[in-house]
Formats: sequence, C-alpha cells, structure tokens
Amino acid sequence: MNTQHPDDIIEKAKDFFRNEIAKSHLANTLKLKELKHLSLNPFLDKYRANFLAGNDDPKNIARALVYPRVLGTSLNTTFGNKLQKFCSDVLDGFASTTSGIDIEFVDKLDGNRKYCQIKAGPNTINADDVPTIKNHFLGIKNLARTNNLSIGFNDLVVGVFYGSDDKLSGHYKKIKEEYPVIVGAEFWYRLTGEENFYKRLTDAIGEIASEFDGSKHIEEVIDSLAKQIEEELNEQESLEE
Repeated sequence: MNTQHPDDIIEKAKDFFRNEIAKSHLANTLKLKELKHLSLNPFLDKYRANFLAGNDDPKNIARALVYPRVLGTSLNTTFGNKLQKFCSDVLDGFASTTSGIDIEFVDKLDGNRKYCQIKAGPNTINADDVPTIKNHFLGIKNLARTNNLSIGFNDLVVGVFYGSDDKLSGHYKKIKEEYPVIVGAEFWYRLTGEENFYKRLTDAIGEIASEFDGSKHIEEVIDSLAKQIEEELNEQESLEE
C-alpha cells in the first residue's frame, strides 16, 4: 500500500524548495546586478517607476525593473517545470508504476485507492492537456477491465497542488465532466488525512526564503542597477544635447 508520513512530506518539500527552487531563484536574482541582463526602456521604465514610487529616480527605476523579474511569473514557471521531480523526490512514498499516473494513494476520506495525475495550479493546463489526461485515464480503465480490476469513476483523479475549486480554469472543468479534480487543501487532506496539512506545508515552504535573506540581496541588486541606470541615462541625455 502506497503511504508516507505527513511529517516526511514536509521535510522533503523543504529540502526540495531549498535545493531546486530557492538556490536557482537567488542565482537568477543576483544576475540582475548587471544592466546588460535587462532591457532599459526610458519611456516605460520611468513611467513604471513613477507609478510604483511617485518619482523616476534611478533607484525607483531599478525597483520597477527588478521586482517583476524576482517575484513574477518565472518563479511559477520554474515550479511547474519541476513538478515531476517534486513528485518523485517529495511524494516518493506514493510512487506509481502505472503509465500516465504520477502517484497512487488511499484516499483518507473515502478509503478508496486513487490513481492520480498531478498538476501545479488551477490555471496550469491548456486545451491540449485535456484530451491527453482523459486518454490516459481511459487507457487505465481499459487495462483494468482486461485484468479484471475494479477501478471506479471516482478513483481516477487529477490532483492540483494549490488553489481552490472555484478558481479552476475552463480546461479543468472539461475534465471534471468525466473525472474528479481535487484542489489545494482538499487534495492534501485526502492524501495525508490531516485537515490542516495544506497550511502546514505552505508555511514550511515559506520559511525556506528566510534562509536566503532575499531582501538583502534584492537591495544589493537594486543599488548596483541604480548606479548603472544613472550612468546610462546621463549618457543618453548628453547625446541629445
């Protein structure tokens, strides 16, 4: 029977985020110290700086450039790209040998064995993923029928790591027409049997950021960029004279 202690998941998740997410996040942040890694647009960047801080001095231009890159969608993309590794490293106790299935677990609410495909969030699949997921599940049902195994309609599920049911995209809703989609807190509750596990897990992962003192490094990047931005803007102004 596939099983894993909730505390084990917490510790492995922290190790995963420390080594697979935070280290690369910090390295990518420090790269921004060099203006050559950014594209300076004096029109839009001055506008962004004014919108952000009320003036367009070089330091606020640097902030307007850095914040979206450090805290923006690229971090979501990194996590999404490493989702399969998260499953194999963190949820190894639920590993599945069934083709097209990421994990198998005994649902702590209904007691049935679930065959589960894992997705990151409520908006992280596209239209092409819908038939792919459905075809994987159909293949499992056909295989089960051939081998005289009983797999119920509710036992082939999509598990979504974060979010809530009301935030699911239309693509997930297409899947829900045939198969359950279990989201966020409910997914982790069914997996571990702990009602507050989702909060425990997200809190534990959030703590990893404090180990890297990101605020200090971001300010270092902004200070470095501000000097380069000031020099470049001065050069541009001298050329215009």
